[in-house]
Amino acid sequence: MQAISSPEAPKPIGPYSAALKVGSFIFFSGQIPLKDGELVGGGIREQTQQVCENLRALCEAAGISLAHIVKTTVFLTDLADFQIMNEVYSSFFQPPYPARTTIGVAQLPRGAKIELEAVAFIEAQG
Repeated sequence: MQAISSPEAPKPIGPYSAALKVGSFIFFSGQIPLKDGELVGGGIREQTQQVCENLRALCEAAGISLAHIVKTTVFLTDLADFQIMNEVYSSFFQPPYPARTTIGVAQLPRGAKIELEAVAFIEAQG
């Protein structure tokens, strides 16, 4: 098991790893829209952009790209934001898109509007 972090992504705000590589999988903890330790301003568009950029930074630190992501879970505090989130999200991922679940929740850490977690698969070497 190997912990993965990046100076370009927020440090965990609790006792957990930003990502863990286990065998051919990488499990990414939920990313909220933090930049330089602060919640980004704006609405769901800006916050979705930031969580996807945070996830991309962790992928790069692991030596992979977003194309390796096979499953995401999106948590939204307002399901009315789904269409805008989906528009921004689709600019980061290409077909075949990862499998995805979107869940409406009452509240997220630090007052975020979105949290995104993911699982990546790395094909076995040789």
